[in-house]
Amino acid sequence: MRAIAFDRSIPRIALTQLCQRFWDGAVFSKISPTRLHDLPEPELPGPRGIRVRNRVCGICASDLHLLFVDIDPRVHPAALPGSDRIWLGHEVCSEVTEVGPATEGLRPGDRVLMKSRFLGPTCDSQDLSPRCRHCEAGNYCLCENRALGLGQPGVGGGWGDGYTCHESEVWKAPDGLGDDQVALIEPLACGVRAVLRRRPRAGERALVIGCGMIGLGTIAALRAIEPDATVYAAARYPHQQERARRYGAVIVDGGLFDAAEALTGARHYRGPFGNETLLGGFDVIYDCVGNDHTIGQALRLARSGGAVVLVGVHLKPVKVDLTPVWHEEVDLIGEIAHGAEDWNGQRISTFDLTADLIAQGRLDTSDLITHRFPLDQWPDAVATAVDKRSGAIRVVFDYAEAGGF
Repeated sequence: MRAIAFDRSIPRIALTQLCQRFWDGAVFSKISPTRLHDLPEPELPGPRGIRVRNRVCGICASDLHLLFVDIDPRVHPAALPGSDRIWLGHEVCSEVTEVGPATEGLRPGDRVLMKSRFLGPTCDSQDLSPRCRHCEAGNYCLCENRALGLGQPGVGGGWGDGYTCHESEVWKAPDGLGDDQVALIEPLACGVRAVLRRRPRAGERALVIGCGMIGLGTIAALRAIEPDATVYAAARYPHQQERARRYGAVIVDGGLFDAAEALTGARHYRGPFGNETLLGGFDVIYDCVGNDHTIGQALRLARSGGAVVLVGVHLKPVKVDLTPVWHEEVDLIGEIAHGAEDWNGQRISTFDLTADLIAQGRLDTSDLITHRFPLDQWPDAVATAVDKRSGAIRVVFDYAEAGGF
């Protein structure tokens, strides 16, 4: 089994961070904490374990943060105990090849999408009973028992030939969707959950900051979930702008404060030392970048009593002016991946809801995958994903094209 993993080795992390200052190839070198491993086929992790063979896997920004050691050990997740090895790749459509004797609901030949495994154990994967309140509600990413370290962890991830895991850590894909669509359900589900964390009302103005895959997925989810809201998008690159327009967003040109004044009727005020803010603004803002600058801007671009949903992920502490949170009662709302949602009077998994929206034609997945690579060209695949001038939206490892099927 070939698989790419990030090892939580402080010396390797520190050395790679230092060398990156003058050596672009440090993350692909022998000193890097991320390497391609050639491993013997592992045993199934217990009687409810499964083995899968990968078909297609996307390259996500969270994978790239680890690869480029764009991380800080002072962040909240780093304080939690966990595995010393993180297998990269979670936007992965796979085929089940083997199941354990106690497995229920899965059999060889089924296609699955990785669900919870990349964020660590859950009550279900550790066979705990009773389950914590979040697992009981279907929000496995918020499991309060994830740091217990019980059960047998699997081996491998999406950036590899396949992996093993507990059966609860995958979602069975419906027959009506292709492999590419199944792999895209994971990032699109992040957009669906973000919108449902603060759903705009009809007639409200929503702004999406950042139009990479997650930002575009959030725009698509906004149009599918609340078509009577007005959606604006701040996108840096022409191909992102074109796609955002295709999803029905209005592109915001120029400075965001001036644009907000023109688009929402807000009043724009400028103070000393380059300080600027608004009274009035957008009803809800989805920050799909999530760094110091965009969080700070978003809080000031939201109207009093509005909301900012933090969708973009960064693994470093940020320095942000939070005064709009109390001074203007702007809600700052977090979002983590996917889980379960309240939708039209029922409780439904984010993956099931996203798959339904795709099947109904309300979420358009066409042309989101722009580049394909075999695993042995993984440095080229990463370079393409990082360089947005390439026109990349979602770059994938295509194992079928590599001769795996």
